[in-house]
Amino acid sequence: MKVLLVNKFLYPKGGSERVLFSEAELLKRNSHQIVFFSTFDQRNSPCPESKYFISHIDYETPVNIKLKILQSLKVLYSFEAKKKLKQLLNDYQIDVVHLHNIYHQISPSVLDVFARYKKPTVMTLHDYKLVCPSYLMLVDGKPCEMCSNGKYYHCFINKCTKNSYSKSLLNTVEMYLHHKILHIYDLVDIFISPSKFLKEKVKEMGFRKEIVHLPNFINTKDYSPKFNFKEKIICYFGRLSKEKGLFTLIEAIKGIDTKLKIIGDGPNKKDLEEKVRRENLESVSFLGYKSGEELKKEVRNSMVLVLPSEWYENYPRSVMEAFALGKPVIGARIGGIPELVKDGETGLTFDPANAEDLRYKMEYLINSPDKIIEMGRNARKFVEKELNPEKHYKELMKIYQLAMKKHK
Repeated sequence: MKVLLVNKFLYPKGGSERVLFSEAELLKRNSHQIVFFSTFDQRNSPCPESKYFISHIDYETPVNIKLKILQSLKVLYSFEAKKKLKQLLNDYQIDVVHLHNIYHQISPSVLDVFARYKKPTVMTLHDYKLVCPSYLMLVDGKPCEMCSNGKYYHCFINKCTKNSYSKSLLNTVEMYLHHKILHIYDLVDIFISPSKFLKEKVKEMGFRKEIVHLPNFINTKDYSPKFNFKEKIICYFGRLSKEKGLFTLIEAIKGIDTKLKIIGDGPNKKDLEEKVRRENLESVSFLGYKSGEELKKEVRNSMVLVLPSEWYENYPRSVMEAFALGKPVIGARIGGIPELVKDGETGLTFDPANAEDLRYKMEYLINSPDKIIEMGRNARKFVEKELNPEKHYKELMKIYQLAMKKHK
């Protein structure tokens, strides 16, 4: 089978890209041929299909009005993506199309091409973009469901996109165009949701297309676990942004006899570092972005991973990786986190944005070293049994076959 994987980035930018690359390797190991479609970027993994990639758009760098208008139009509908994709499909005989993150840089304009070429199409959901213009479902740092059943104008009213009226207006127009005028997502045959929570939440918000629950997987052969520990170290790794709840974590760590290592980068890094300096929290250190064996070493040497998210997390890979390394997780009781973090079994959960509850859970585990080791072993067994590549591949093939059946 020849599978076309579509994602707006082809380098390990975040969790969705790690899912993309893991799935690509899984398909290759099972004798399928992989073809990529993405945007051009010097950080991309090299591949022969790069000549079909579309130009990279940096929406963060300030540009002149003319270029900003052109970029905005591409968010709504990219004719460049359609043109390049047609060239690719004329040169490659694709059996199944699997979409990941396509919003903005690629845009759902590509769905028209797949429909024209009668290609079975599935799409993995990594966030709430199908029902929320800003994809996070947050307002003022708290979960928000005001855009349910197509009331997307709340995004503009609340300046949900980067606290900007202009960017929020663009995302609001985007949603009305794609969902109310073009109905373009009707061209996807099957949607995949890694978490049960995301699947149910987008349905509650008014999304009516078929969604299949398929958890992400992890190859535990790549992760050597370490259940014991020498130092009292609590670890966080991931994006340093407001919705991740790191200000709550720093509040919670005060007065606890342990070190906190924060690994990663993001828009709130400077603010977090300033808070730590201002309050003289010597036990807190920022290690910057790490990956591969360097990251695994830091997690192995810790007691426990903390994920203090304050948004509806989907199915966080950071939790899966911690489990594979033999570490339990203290996670906020929100989104898909409780589907992984089982209280008293693979970790502990706490009320999101509640520093006191988080502090209590951290102190409990620090004073229960045997419980940490027991939970770490349970966590490792969980990913080995439930989130292994073989199980994921079997279910993914069923989804591909179902999509193909719709086109016979």
